[in-house]
Amino acid sequence: MGRYIFKRVLYMIPVLLGVMLIIFTMLYLTPGDPVRMMLGDDADEAAIAQLRSELGLDEPYLAQFINYVKKIVMKLDFGVSYVTGRPVIEEIMSRYPTTLILATVSTLVAIAMAIPLGILSAIYQNSWIDNISRIVALVGVSMPNFWQGLLMILLFSVNLKWFPASGFTTPAHWILPALTIGTSGAAAIMRTTRSSMLEVIRQDYVRTARAKGAPEGIVIWKHALRNALIPVLTIVGIRFGASLAGSIVSEQVFSIPGLGKLMVDSIRNRNYPVIQGGVLLIALAYSIINLIVDILYAFVDPRIKSQYSAKKRVKYAGKEGQGSVG
Repeated sequence: MGRYIFKRVLYMIPVLLGVMLIIFTMLYLTPGDPVRMMLGDDADEAAIAQLRSELGLDEPYLAQFINYVKKIVMKLDFGVSYVTGRPVIEEIMSRYPTTLILATVSTLVAIAMAIPLGILSAIYQNSWIDNISRIVALVGVSMPNFWQGLLMILLFSVNLKWFPASGFTTPAHWILPALTIGTSGAAAIMRTTRSSMLEVIRQDYVRTARAKGAPEGIVIWKHALRNALIPVLTIVGIRFGASLAGSIVSEQVFSIPGLGKLMVDSIRNRNYPVIQGGVLLIALAYSIINLIVDILYAFVDPRIKSQYSAKKRVKYAGKEGQGSVG
């Protein structure tokens, strides 16, 4: 397992380099001049040329990219924000805890809603519970987050006055955006849970457990659900990674100062260093989440863990055989 994790960490390096190359090239080819955006249209040409030289924007494409990668690798320097003058890493880290809290809470909400509904839908297939669950999932997938967020603000903030309409300073501020993001994620997780459970509960070992007289709760939760969790873990990891990337629409609707809002503002202001740093952090978050999900597979499914152990035993036996021949 340790060797596998080490290999996956090494695989992240070309992925991150590829992301850096793509986002740098896209921003380089994007029309517009960030220097004129910073100084204004009435700025003097000499001042524009001087600032462009200070920022290194007057150099050729390849030289700019090499310098950018070299600063990150050698000094962990992601540049300076064109708007605030602060280091990019400080700009992102000042916003990312908010996005991390929102992603965690919304994912927990999605799991709490989706997995029980998915299990019930599979157990009571084609019943009224299954029909209602599928309708809820369809509505959750189809409803745009911005519209759902506005409806929740009108109902729970304006009319009922239960929760704040904007901000993210207290747990009370977390509820509406977490529900908005969580319901759309719950729809996908619920459908995956239902289809996976339907496949598992028809297997022979589930029928054998029931024939031996095992309680239905043990059959469902211990035998069926554990073997059905592999695709569920995958979709949960994808949703959590997407939330870590910054829920741009929800953060705009609820005025949450997270990574998504920072990225939108940076794109609007042509703040290239912040955009590049934000995208690189998103790629890193996705890679780490995928690694964690792959590791969880081994703990959820004993068959996967046994594969790692079997490979290790085969390799060890091969070394012993070579030693005895020698």
